[in-house]
Amino acid sequence: MEVTAARRSFLCDIGSWADRTALHEAASQGRALQLKQLIESGASVNMVTVDNITPLHEACIQARPNCARLLLEAGAQVDIRTIHGSTPLCNACAAGSLECAQLLLEYGATVNPSLTALTASPLHEACIQGNAEVVRLMITSGAKLEAFDVHFGPPLHIASVKGHVECVKELLIAGANVNSVNFHETSLHHAARAHMVDMIELLVEFGANVYASDSLGKKPLDYTTPASPSYACLQFYESNPLNLQQLCRIVLRRMLGTKASEVMDQLNISRRIYDYLQFSG
Repeated sequence: MEVTAARRSFLCDIGSWADRTALHEAASQGRALQLKQLIESGASVNMVTVDNITPLHEACIQARPNCARLLLEAGAQVDIRTIHGSTPLCNACAAGSLECAQLLLEYGATVNPSLTALTASPLHEACIQGNAEVVRLMITSGAKLEAFDVHFGPPLHIASVKGHVECVKELLIAGANVNSVNFHETSLHHAARAHMVDMIELLVEFGANVYASDSLGKKPLDYTTPASPSYACLQFYESNPLNLQQLCRIVLRRMLGTKASEVMDQLNISRRIYDYLQFSG
């Protein structure tokens, strides 16, 4: 599954040039001094375009944290949504701007805004963009790992489709369901189709089902090319199941779900065992 150009246009809204104000322009271009002067002269920081885009949206999608701060300090609405449902936090995540995202959260931005047919969650946006630090920030801020977008499915799927291995790892360590299904496909199907051996190995390590069938009855292996590295990798895992120690780790983490790290931090276990359970050792 690819993100179509039409679908993607609803994310990272940039507004209609016809009704953008000087405030929108200054925020978008990162002209902090001009923005400050406009605000001090009485310009409304919550002025919207016909698409309900504010200067704060502009600052965030262009990754302008200094401008975003000026707007927020002047009373910009932190969770205002565009006509397509995007919040400034969605825009900051889509831009891969860690600074903007942190700033918005400091001002109370909602991490899990309600999903619409035309917009994805901040975590989805971060997974599309591929910035692992922003993904981690959304997760630690309470983003729902299984939030289901009607187009992308859960965040894990879009991260897999886009080939962002580090983002996939962040989601899995946090407790995302490695065998979640979207349109009858798992993330392992996506990895196999893209011939990404490192992604395949990562997903299998976290318990991905190598025998999972899609709507056509095809396993991940069926989407690889015979004699290719991805084919050899999946064929190996089909012939050599994970050992008992690995299976126990997977079952334990599956039982703990998204609270795995929190619970293990409270256990009196050796660092070696802790790292193993966290897939870091």
